[in-house]
Amino acid sequence: MSSTKRTLRVLFVAVGVVFVSSMLRSIEARSADAEAREAPVHGVMDHTEQSQDALRVLVWNVLHGANDVDQGAEKTLAIIRSVEPDLVLLQESYDIDGDRPRLGEWLAGELGWNQHQAQSAHLCVLTPLEMETTFFHHEWHGVGALLRDAHQRELLVWSIWIDYRASIGKELRDNPAMSDEALLAAEDERSSRLQQATAIIAHLGEAGQLAADVPLLVGGDWNTPSHLDWTKDTARVYKLRRALALPVSTAMLNAGFMDTFRAVHPNPVQHPGITWSPMFRGPAAGEEGAPQSFQRIDRLYLKNPADVSEGWSLRPVAGEVLPLVWEDDSIPVKQRTFPSDHGALLMDLEWTPPK
Repeated sequence: MSSTKRTLRVLFVAVGVVFVSSMLRSIEARSADAEAREAPVHGVMDHTEQSQDALRVLVWNVLHGANDVDQGAEKTLAIIRSVEPDLVLLQESYDIDGDRPRLGEWLAGELGWNQHQAQSAHLCVLTPLEMETTFFHHEWHGVGALLRDAHQRELLVWSIWIDYRASIGKELRDNPAMSDEALLAAEDERSSRLQQATAIIAHLGEAGQLAADVPLLVGGDWNTPSHLDWTKDTARVYKLRRALALPVSTAMLNAGFMDTFRAVHPNPVQHPGITWSPMFRGPAAGEEGAPQSFQRIDRLYLKNPADVSEGWSLRPVAGEVLPLVWEDDSIPVKQRTFPSDHGALLMDLEWTPPK
């Protein structure tokens, strides 16, 4: 065979290999796309695979009752249906635009679930579980309920929200030379976050719920990061963090609560769990060149009975923050698919029988 023919043959083989490889990659890509379309939107366990001992909780501040996004209420409903929670702790459950009720009440009607918002301005407990008793702490800061599941297991649940002013991440962004002492004053001097958090803890104590013989869940928008996320390692990775004992999350820890997301994902560098903000990522209105301070401000805390030999307890087993993929920042807010500026915390817990 001449050298010219050998060269042409090698060339044809090479072209064939490239063509086949390209076709295989195309087929694999189409298959992956199909799997992605069929996959659930969350990264925790598929609810159909969960046992009767599973409890799925969604903690979500739905911006302004989802009114800022076209068909926001319907999009909120679709997300809740897709993740199939047993409990939703809502914040900003305001009146839906038009001739419709508050968001939580409307969702309950569409789902055929129970809800408790009562005189709260925006907090709501939404669930398919039986609601035995309801509780009230403050119209802005806390509503709760005693729930019972189909297996007669009870749990106490609270939806909370505390002061948004003087965001500690934004304060550090705007004044990076601020001392630790001045920065921490954002929690109890330039805002009332610490006072409101300790008032919630005190209310739970006075009501006997901190010493209850059933699990206690407290979740919502804390408007401040956790000390578990502001560590020496995260300060190396994130510009707007320091290694500080942030007081609100420390107060919850001292009251005997577990941060459920950090129980599942103890490394805040590998699993930051950022909930603020998938919607607002660049400079705020009137700002130039100043990015948002990305933090995990929406959290779910768990306190189990002191004596687990007497009753059921809960154990966190999986957790993610929705949406798993942020939408393109150039999409106008009205056209967004995810209808809130807060990411939604989705936690899977598991009932553990008495030991």
